[in-house]
Amino acid sequence: MKPFIYDYTLEMLQEWAKENKEPAFRAGQIFDWLYVKRVGSFEEMSNLPKSLREKLEAQFNFVTLSEITRFESKDGTVKFLFALSDEHSIETVIMKHSYGNSICVTTQVGCRVGCTFCASTLGGLKRSLTTGEIVAQVVQAQKILDATKERVSSIVIMGIGEPFENYDNTMNFLRIMIHEKGLNIGQRHITVSTSGIVPSIYKFAEENTQINLAISIHAPNDALRSKLMPVNRRFPFEDVMEACRYYIAKTGRRITFEYALIGGVNDRPEHAEELADVLKDLLCHVNLIPVNYVPERDYVRTPRDDIFAFQRVLERKKINATIRREQGHDIAAACGQLRAKHMESSSR
Repeated sequence: MKPFIYDYTLEMLQEWAKENKEPAFRAGQIFDWLYVKRVGSFEEMSNLPKSLREKLEAQFNFVTLSEITRFESKDGTVKFLFALSDEHSIETVIMKHSYGNSICVTTQVGCRVGCTFCASTLGGLKRSLTTGEIVAQVVQAQKILDATKERVSSIVIMGIGEPFENYDNTMNFLRIMIHEKGLNIGQRHITVSTSGIVPSIYKFAEENTQINLAISIHAPNDALRSKLMPVNRRFPFEDVMEACRYYIAKTGRRITFEYALIGGVNDRPEHAEELADVLKDLLCHVNLIPVNYVPERDYVRTPRDDIFAFQRVLERKKINATIRREQGHDIAAACGQLRAKHMESSSR
């Protein structure tokens, strides 16, 4: 199968041009057609010689994201279910904020991390996405926003899958997104979220980027975290914390810790006290997430008053904590829910 043209960073396109005896500046022209003019075929790249367009056609494919369905929330959130070329499906979400449009992208078809409260893991991991399949989600979203003269202002890599288990493709995606000759998304407007793949946290610390890092922890200790997140058996909580300490020391950047509150499981004041003790010396912020109800799981969300009580404990102990604003609650916008419904209906 031919690679996707979106798989290639500008530097990779420059190398391709050299190998194909084309002038180096042609790579910049191709990049401009892809990310500034946002064309959908090589034939539309009208300032390229016909012979070059034919080479591109012969050697590359465009990513095809076929829209299976979309749901629009009252709050402006739009969730898409896209079919890939191999008929697997992925989710992408456009979220409207007062400060702009944020896109939540997927990095894998399914997930093997196995968090017990998450719909993304239902059915396990099918495969990782290529760089181009991740890129195409943002390009598709930007084309939709073009109609109203809006732009993608931020990206969160918090969709289905574990981005740090698809590390190289995720990093190439990020390099394409931040490039000043492409979509030019500000690095500090991008967040990559991981469940705590320890070797990749160390690698990410060495990347010398300003991209934000979020770590899903969901528990204040090893025993409870292993029950909620089987990945903790591979990468124990203390190893994750040690990697976080290294990341902060190396980069000087704050980490966001994501903590899904599950009624009667990890949401008691004593859990908050223990979490505060674990995080007390770290440059960090805690994002409290009321868990979304997933029919296949047996968890309930924490009552509203208990969420605020949990936050107050953290803040009393000098840990900065916010409660995530819920979006798309009326359209099953939590990761994996739409795909899970589609898989279920397709198997009937």
